[in-house]
Amino acid sequence: MTTTAAPGPDGKKPNISAEQVRQLRERAGAPMMDCKKALEATNGDMEGAVDWLRKRGTAVAAKKATRVTSEGSVASYIHAGGKIGVLVEINCESDFVARTDDFKDLVKDIAMHIAAADPKFVRKEDVTPEAYEREKEIYRAQAASTGKPAAVVEKILEGKMAKFYEEVCLLDQPFVKEPGINIHQLIASKVGKLGENISVRRFARFKVGDAGETIAISNPKQEAKEE
Repeated sequence: MTTTAAPGPDGKKPNISAEQVRQLRERAGAPMMDCKKALEATNGDMEGAVDWLRKRGTAVAAKKATRVTSEGSVASYIHAGGKIGVLVEINCESDFVARTDDFKDLVKDIAMHIAAADPKFVRKEDVTPEAYEREKEIYRAQAASTGKPAAVVEKILEGKMAKFYEEVCLLDQPFVKEPGINIHQLIASKVGKLGENISVRRFARFKVGDAGETIAISNPKQEAKEE
């Protein structure tokens, strides 16, 4: 149920209660003052305040994206009775943040997500030219077979490639525990809360019976451009 605060006596700011701030903090994990600002900006609408905080987190993440991440953590995740295993390295700026529960939970969530979603690359800039061209040619042939005009075929191809990135790139994938956001947005929310740049450096995924394994390493030269 969505709750909306009544406007204040001056008609400008709504009356935000401590209980509303507490509820939003529990949902979004953001600092108390940011929760209060979000509720004031959205006239006490809880869902709107969550969206406001997510957008702010993404903006904060963009500002911090060029800062060096030389600390962090490596985590493992074993799934399906030992049939799938993941190792992932997530970086941040300081050892202090690396030791926080928020950061540790993020690393565990991403490791679990990799086990479930099976990404092949960290970010779209890491997709190899060979993989990109192979998929593009397949999708182009599929679109052309519809007999539609060339301009329409190109639009279809554009949509197919966006979907391709969402399927194979970790940062573009919908988070398995909360499909309404992707992994990039999940990380951005933690950047907004912890105040440091956070990046996925690399991961490896192994599955019993598969002929090979997935080993993905982010290209640091492309990282700032993507963020």
